[in-house]
Amino acid sequence: MLFETDKPLKWMGSSKRDLLSMPVAVRRLFGHALDFAQKGKQHKDAFVLKGFGSAGVLEIVDDDEGGTYRAVYTVKFKDVVFVLHVFQKKSRSGIATPKPDMELIRLRLRAAEAMAKEMQNEKTNC
Repeated sequence: MLFETDKPLKWMGSSKRDLLSMPVAVRRLFGHALDFAQKGKQHKDAFVLKGFGSAGVLEIVDDDEGGTYRAVYTVKFKDVVFVLHVFQKKSRSGIATPKPDMELIRLRLRAAEAMAKEMQNEKTNC
C-alpha cells in the first residue's frame, strides 16, 4: 500500500522485468527492501555500493540454490527511488560486482539524474 509519504519507484531499463524473472523468495526480499527505501528507511540487507561515493546507491544481495541475485537502487533524489539494475551474478569467484554491471549501473544512474532533474523542473513549473 502506497502512503502519502512513500516515494514512488521508477524502474530503469529492464530492471522490473529482471526482478519478476527471479525466484519468489528473492523477489520478496528485494520488494521488502525497496518498500523500506520508499519510506525513507534502509533495510538491514541493503548496503552502500562501492564505487559511487556518496551518491546514495545501495545494493541488496540474496543467495539461493540458483545463485546470487542483486538489486541496485538509488535514494539520492528527494521525491523518487530509482531501481537501477536487478541481476543474477554469474561469476562464482569474488564478491565484487562485475565490471559490465557496474558500467550499466553508472549509465542508468546518469539517466536517473536527468529524469529527476526533469521531474523537478515539471514540479517547479506547475
